[in-house]
Amino acid sequence: MPLEPLSQKEIGDRLAELPGWSQDGDRITRSYRLGSHFAATAMVVHIAQVQDELDHHSDLTLGYNTVALTVNTHSVGGAVTERDFELARRVEELAPGHGAS
Repeated sequence: MPLEPLSQKEIGDRLAELPGWSQDGDRITRSYRLGSHFAATAMVVHIAQVQDELDHHSDLTLGYNTVALTVNTHSVGGAVTERDFELARRVEELAPGHGAS
């Protein structure tokens, strides 16, 4: 089954299940604050591993003690799809182990 862009209602429903995530135009986004630059760097590496497992990559930004993700699906014209939410859920699962808030 090919990927399909989600409707605005579907995006809203899924975002309601992911506190901290929001929609910014044609993307979903989330920023995390961590205890140190090293912790933020470790989280980026962990996210990169998950992205490779899913074969779905976000824009990922490392700050001093912050990590930010911006996600959409390029293969459907940059729209938001279920794949984006799968990545978001996986990141939410790993974030507490890095002390992210």
